[in-house]
Amino acid sequence: MRIYQAAHHDTRVRDYLFTRRVIWSENTVNAGLLVGNREFQAQITSANPVTEIRTGGSLLLDFGIEFHGAVRFVTGSAAGKIRLRFGESVSEAMGCPDQDHAIHDAELVLPRMGMLEYGNTAFRFVRIDALDRNVQLINVHGVALYRDQKVTGAFHSSDERLNRIWDTAIYTVRMNMQDFLYDGAKRDRLVFMGDLHPEAKAVFCAFDDVSIVPDSMDFIVSHSADTADMNRIRSYPFWWVITLHDYYWRTADISYPARQRGLLLELLAVFAGYVDSAGSEQVPECRFLDWPNREKTAAMHAGLQGLLFWTLKCGEALCAVLDIAFPGAAADAVRRMKNHLPDCGDSKAAAAMLTLSGLKNCADVVSRNRFSGVSTFFGYYMLQTLPTGPALELIRRYWGAMLDFGATTFWEDFDLTWTRNAGRIDELPQPGKDDLHADFGNFCYKGLRHSLCHGWAAGPAPFLSERVLGVRFLEPGGRRIEVAPELGGLEFVSGVVPSAFGPIRVTADAGGEVEVKAGENIIVEISTEKEALCV
Repeated sequence: MRIYQAAHHDTRVRDYLFTRRVIWSENTVNAGLLVGNREFQAQITSANPVTEIRTGGSLLLDFGIEFHGAVRFVTGSAAGKIRLRFGESVSEAMGCPDQDHAIHDAELVLPRMGMLEYGNTAFRFVRIDALDRNVQLINVHGVALYRDQKVTGAFHSSDERLNRIWDTAIYTVRMNMQDFLYDGAKRDRLVFMGDLHPEAKAVFCAFDDVSIVPDSMDFIVSHSADTADMNRIRSYPFWWVITLHDYYWRTADISYPARQRGLLLELLAVFAGYVDSAGSEQVPECRFLDWPNREKTAAMHAGLQGLLFWTLKCGEALCAVLDIAFPGAAADAVRRMKNHLPDCGDSKAAAAMLTLSGLKNCADVVSRNRFSGVSTFFGYYMLQTLPTGPALELIRRYWGAMLDFGATTFWEDFDLTWTRNAGRIDELPQPGKDDLHADFGNFCYKGLRHSLCHGWAAGPAPFLSERVLGVRFLEPGGRRIEVAPELGGLEFVSGVVPSAFGPIRVTADAGGEVEVKAGENIIVEISTEKEALCV
């Protein structure tokens, strides 16, 4: 029973996590007692020994997995000032963490025979330094704060590496499902419209309750002085229209697009004005595709041409659903844009936008040297542009490499070249080895500012569900679906895709046998060379 008229009721849950490892300690006693310790309550006296950090001493703890939340101290009879450092990597906890958007390096006073929780960020490691006196610790817990939503989607195949990547991708986006859908659980902890689209695609393939997507879209709109300039980026409202379209297609919830009717028409009119007489996009500043193409004028133009065309086509589809006329200026802009097909150069992000929009097939650019020039943000769109077999190999090599070096969530950015002489992120930095966290990163995410739990990196999950399981919605909500698994060399695949009409269970093997189990309200069309069983 709720007893307060609260300003905001938090529906998230809290779990207390064990310390899994003591990675390093200096001038401490009984540090190992913290590992797996179940003590939860402070007491005046105890027959049990406690961990003591002597003045000037330190501890480095590992909770075993990155999570969103805080750390909880349960203290003995001696307590004082400590320095607490959070880290997504060992290097971050041992260094000087970035303080943007959440405090990751703080001095705290611990109470005697008491408890203190501190932090609102994402981390796996904490370093504790006793500054002015000996500190007795009965226990140290991680406090995981998250939405208690059951993962109803699933993916399993003959390749355990791909299975682990799907699970990690969903876990990554889940850590960013907080009050709203954050871009990064450590940093920036903000709601960015462009970043939100690949996150939404992961949410759609994993959860029945996808309400965080429209809630986050509404938040952005309500906090935009100019809705054509969401997040102060002129191209980000494009993603709002695309996400609105995809939300409707996933849920069949017509009420939400209907409430957005006025804003949709307003934005389409603005977007039509971005297309000149030759059909070329002229999106005003601030123009943005992705960070690697921020200063590449030609690639930026090619990518925005594809993105704007895709946006207008989604707007046209939404107008048809809402039974309203697609604005004439927007229709004219679509026709003109077909006459301007810019060269994307070697930009895989721009190539993906042009290809997926249907404006121009540039799949060869994405296929060329496919292990370089990849970004976690645009990874989902690059995967969709590739044939299934090469896409699976890219997932294994690129996202799998993060796991090989100790990641339990996927990162804001990554480059395979970083790993050539690098140590793991869950180990102390080694002399002569590159530090994967502190030594790398680009643009606004250099060094320890780099987020190692970024929702936009979850692209492999929706790709595996959509392409490899092969479930495609032919009608909103999945009322009618096509199932055409593409195994890409796998021996077998099975999984579940959520829909508005119930779960869709698919099993397929390399021999072409496909079995689909779906509710009686779902019409299933199976595309396969061999006879399939539909239940």
